[in-house]
Amino acid sequence: MSDDAGDDVTIDRSAVRDPSWPERVEIYDTTLRDGSQLEGISLTVDDKLRIAEQLDRLGVGYIEGGWPGANPKDDEFFERAKTELDLSTSEFVAFGSTRRPKGKVDSDATLANLVGAETGVVCIVGKCWDYHVSEALKTTLDEGIAMVADSVEYLVGQGKRVFFDAEHYFDGYKRNPEFSLAVLEAAAIAGAEAVVLCDTNGGSLPPDIEAAVADVVSHVDCAVGIHLHNDTGCGVANALAAVRAGATQVQGTINGYGERVGNCDLVPIMANLELKMGIPCLPDGRLEHLTSVAHHIAELVNFTPDPQQPYVGATAFAHKAGLHTSALSRRSDAYEHVAPESVGNGTRVLVSEMAGRSTLEMKAADLDIELDGKVLGDVIDTLKRLEHEGYHFEVADASLELLMRGAAGWEQPYFQLDSFSVDMAHRSGAGARMWNDVAVDVETQATVKLWIEGERKMAVGEGNGPVNALDAAVRAALNGRFPALDRVSLTDFKVRVLNTEQGTGAVTRVLLDSTNGERSWSTIGVSENIIEASWQALMDSLVYGLLHTS
Repeated sequence: MSDDAGDDVTIDRSAVRDPSWPERVEIYDTTLRDGSQLEGISLTVDDKLRIAEQLDRLGVGYIEGGWPGANPKDDEFFERAKTELDLSTSEFVAFGSTRRPKGKVDSDATLANLVGAETGVVCIVGKCWDYHVSEALKTTLDEGIAMVADSVEYLVGQGKRVFFDAEHYFDGYKRNPEFSLAVLEAAAIAGAEAVVLCDTNGGSLPPDIEAAVADVVSHVDCAVGIHLHNDTGCGVANALAAVRAGATQVQGTINGYGERVGNCDLVPIMANLELKMGIPCLPDGRLEHLTSVAHHIAELVNFTPDPQQPYVGATAFAHKAGLHTSALSRRSDAYEHVAPESVGNGTRVLVSEMAGRSTLEMKAADLDIELDGKVLGDVIDTLKRLEHEGYHFEVADASLELLMRGAAGWEQPYFQLDSFSVDMAHRSGAGARMWNDVAVDVETQATVKLWIEGERKMAVGEGNGPVNALDAAVRAALNGRFPALDRVSLTDFKVRVLNTEQGTGAVTRVLLDSTNGERSWSTIGVSENIIEASWQALMDSLVYGLLHTS
């Protein structure tokens, strides 16, 4: 069959919902509470407000704000949320627990704080594992059931919509299903809008989840939800299994943040529900915000986004193998299971020593660079040679673009190097910094000579190391000629030794990450001399920044 024959074939990947599945699933986000329990995350109140805004932009059904009364930060957050958090789509939720054993609901501090939070929806957690009731609470099973029923009834009487989180449900269901189901039935009879089955230890597998959820759906007269941890790596699969069994609410976190190995990741769950199972879970059109919201929240919690995260990762739709990119050049759906744009992501073609002609053609087309047949072949040969020398262009798109533009005849018009030098002075003595119990002082000075519009300019720069000094010297030589350069700054600097067997004489690879506040890019340099490699990467960064910064 000819290539043209495939042009008439349309692959229909529209999801079709199984009639036995729910018509819609509610997304309940607990990033601000469960997610913040991940080691390394410490959210300020401002962070929590900004994250809530992003969740509302995405359109999740519920945003769990935290536990009012548990700590000053949550108290401040709930108080400020009353005036500063303007949600257009999501419901704001306060989280807490049931009354204490043998306590009274009208004098229970936790329940009072839930009412005082002034949210329309509250979620309370209670024990569903008989072992925890007898050993942790030190009370009877009947009292354990009463604690749940009394608390739900009280909060409903205060005008609240109540969700009940059944803690350790799946462990309890395996040991004493009669008791676990009795707790849920008591919550439902008392007025809970949904009972949420929690895999608190995260040890369940999809068949366990599906069977238990189906049993609960047949027993209670209210909605059934699922709250999962990812300790077996099955968090997402368990959520989908629960939905197949009839769960209509999924609780989780953006990017899977949470205690231990994390909660189930709502990002692929939402995409799978909408795109694979045909079950709506977000307002129309909001799924396209998935990538930007996931990345924005990663920045707010100060975690690097996972490049291999399904659907939204930087490499989720990145193609490197020549066979794949050759097919993609003919049909975009040949190696992509969904349209990247449906989740706000995009196709990326990675160029490396594995690249073929179609890969370079697609990359050139993306950059609006015209490369004829011979030039294209020359670029491929150059790339393979440079990659053999240690360059790694798939992580340095900016350097790749400049190389391709140069092959097409473009000459950067900003400046040309005449020469540069770097001097370092290392002194010991009084007033210097301490290093290994010895006072030392290091000064770095760079001198650059540039040709700028036919004029030879020389400038000196000082800095915290050679890269900083060279950057300062170049900017001094340009002397404000390109105001856009003021917006360009370096954000990260990485060095890797490529052939360690040569010791201090080894070839080094330098990667620079830069930004102009609107876009970020990476550049690369390779040399036996680390300063020369740094200069290559720095010059590419500045030229690319001038090219793309208005």
